Amino acid sequence: MCSRRNNTILALAISSLMLLGACEEMTEVVPEQAEVPGTAKEAAAAADIEKYVILTGEHHATLSFENVALDQLKFNALFDSTAIYSTIDPANQADINKLYGMADCNSYHHTNSARFGWRWHEEQLEIWAYTYVNGERNSAFVDTVSLGVFNEYEISFEDNNYRFRLNEKEVEMPRQCEATAEGYKLFPYFGGDETAPHDISIWIEELKN
Repeated sequence: MCSRRNNTILALAISSLMLLGACEEMTEVVPEQAEVPGTAKEAAAAADIEKYVILTGEHHATLSFENVALDQLKFNALFDSTAIYSTIDPANQADINKLYGMADCNSYHHTNSARFGWRWHEEQLEIWAYTYVNGERNSAFVDTVSLGVFNEYEISFEDNNYRFRLNEKEVEMPRQCEATAEGYKLFPYFGGDETAPHDISIWIEELKN
């Protein structure tokens, strides 16, 4: 009698373990979203920090346009752990996503524009200067940044020259026109050829010059 009961208990235990294993295999791992530091949360609630989310399967965080005329675009930006991603095609991992900037020279942004770009590449978050000048695309590496930390970015629009600054690092790139930049703002964008593999959150606080 005891032997039959023990066999029954053993069979139930094995069935439970098999079911648990199957559940674990089917569980999808989703990146955890890092909390924004408390001071940043308070500032965001008070005023000017915008949270942009590029949804799974999308390129754009927003499709809104804002016409501006600026000599300088200055802002703070924070990435959390959702900036960590792997592309479907490994060759696309080197593609530069877009952070923030503007179209220039009163033209379409694929004709003239300046913005910061970013990518998760070789286990680090790289920041790039990214421009179109008379329809020609150009990029230059600026620096790497840490997740969960605000960094200061600046694009200065000089005569025939863009000056990109990230904290203490600077990069200069050619510009098609002179004087004040006239165009529209360009907001966070993922891709490249591929869309966002999961929701990606970016916090931006535009600063006054």
